[in-house]
Amino acid sequence: MLAPRSMMLGTALAASLALPAAAQDADTVVATVNGTDITLGHMAVLAERLPEQYSQLPDQALFDGILDQLVQQTALADQKEELSRRGELVIENERRALFATEVLESVSEQAVSDEAIQQMYDENYANGEGGTEYNASHILVETEEEAQSLIEELDGGADFAELARENSTGPSGPNGGELGWFGDGMMVEPFQNAVAELETGDVSEPVQTQFGWHVIKLNETREQEAPSLDEVRDEIAAQIQQTAVQEMIDEATASAEVERPETPEIDPSVVRDSALFD
Repeated sequence: MLAPRSMMLGTALAASLALPAAAQDADTVVATVNGTDITLGHMAVLAERLPEQYSQLPDQALFDGILDQLVQQTALADQKEELSRRGELVIENERRALFATEVLESVSEQAVSDEAIQQMYDENYANGEGGTEYNASHILVETEEEAQSLIEELDGGADFAELARENSTGPSGPNGGELGWFGDGMMVEPFQNAVAELETGDVSEPVQTQFGWHVIKLNETREQEAPSLDEVRDEIAAQIQQTAVQEMIDEATASAEVERPETPEIDPSVVRDSALFD
């Protein structure tokens, strides 16, 4: 036999489910506690914030659990006449954060359109190429003198792969210094720039990076095919949204009248002090 509270919740659930689908909206009342209505909207908002594992629950169990929690919270809230100062500040921060979130969500949604996505795709992949890829080998040593000495040996006819196996301190040394294929931005900047300036078969002058000194040989290059629009649609949409959101943040902050009193000086450690609320 169901307990009275369970019967109440079950009745509220049955009543809400009996309504036509069109009549069930955020204002649909599912329970009333001491005169305070609990709606489907309250439940849906709480459901959005639940940890991921709760999404695995059956709909009935999730519904009952959320309604139970809201009933309990409403009943407990009636036991307190007013919030503490800390509670008031929490609500102010939450309200501020919610307004900001809704603004940015709106900006993000409006920024993305088929036209915007197509324009960014055309700007970045108009030539039908995804950029140059390089196949290179290198010998990594500790000093510029060592690198220069290796270059002189190479000029004298020494085998690059053999010198790499004998002298390179990098992980590619045992493999003859081969790095395989890589695109722009995949190597540290001095290395990448040196490779981009080489012709196929050429060996660089000593190149310094944070790892040491490199002697680089460019084995070959190839042009990477550009991805199709469908392949990068999500990535482009995310870039558009990120740009729009950042622009909105910058614009709103720049146009806001922000005043920061210089006195009295505030010890930054005070933000950790719970005694502020005493």
